[in-house]
Amino acid sequence: MNTLGRAADRAVNQALRIRPSDRFLLVTDEPKLEIANTLAFWAKKAGAEVTTYLMTEALRPITAATSLFQEMARRSTVIAYVMDGRYQEKPFRSFMVAVGRKPPRRICMMPGLTREMMERLVNIDFHRLDRFTGKVIAALDGADDISVENAAGTRIAFSVKGRKWHNSNGDISRPGSHGNLPAGECYTAPVEETFTGRLVIGLIDDKLGQGVMDFRRGRLVKWSGAGVDAIVKSIGSDPTGRMIGEFGVGTNPGAKVCANMLEAEKAFGTVHFAIGDSYGVGRNKSRFHFDALVEKVTIKAKGKTIARNGKFLI
Repeated sequence: MNTLGRAADRAVNQALRIRPSDRFLLVTDEPKLEIANTLAFWAKKAGAEVTTYLMTEALRPITAATSLFQEMARRSTVIAYVMDGRYQEKPFRSFMVAVGRKPPRRICMMPGLTREMMERLVNIDFHRLDRFTGKVIAALDGADDISVENAAGTRIAFSVKGRKWHNSNGDISRPGSHGNLPAGECYTAPVEETFTGRLVIGLIDDKLGQGVMDFRRGRLVKWSGAGVDAIVKSIGSDPTGRMIGEFGVGTNPGAKVCANMLEAEKAFGTVHFAIGDSYGVGRNKSRFHFDALVEKVTIKAKGKTIARNGKFLI
């Protein structure tokens, strides 16, 4: 078995824990067929009913699921999304998440995953990842006074009091589960009206670059940068797309800051904030969800410094 095969084995049998009773829908495109093939192999070996949906280039960007695709998604018990990430397709991906996280289904989202990422970041000790991510959650849980800063000019403060934290530790085995592979973050939604300040970002969503985002009481009110401008234009007049929806902290020691948000948001020393849907953790519901990466952060909460200049202190 090669390294890719071992990573796919872990994804199917340790993360998703696919069983013979499962109906597995694997959504992919031509650039990701090699990865999809190895996932399909292990899912078939586990005894599941496996259906592969190939998104052809002629249909992209796809912004809405067809009626036939909706029926397939709803009849499945496990969904995996392995496609090249394109920000114009966020409404389609949001549909998949909304359907996939409703029991009895569970869903694994892997937008932009490469073979190299799969081999390096899925062949890991998930138990060790779970323990460290749990420590980060314990340091931030219930905090009414989180602040995030960096030397580039980020200054943001907010509360997460009363909000539930999620540990993205690679366990996507329970009905209603929703996670990424590679794993390695904890996330929640800020209390919307407390979220005021500035983010200076190094990356927004799928390969779009630097920018500045200013928030007042949870709403994006001012911005600059070509990437942010492209995102805001894609949102259009929908006010739900400009509300804060997520705060996440990267906890995968093997992940690197790069042009791929799926990996970059998992890297040590980074946090990410999303505008749009809060995945049920906060109040905002939206068909959009765009992540913005902030690097080399200092995080303070409950009167303690959790990280300084990108280095964890816990």
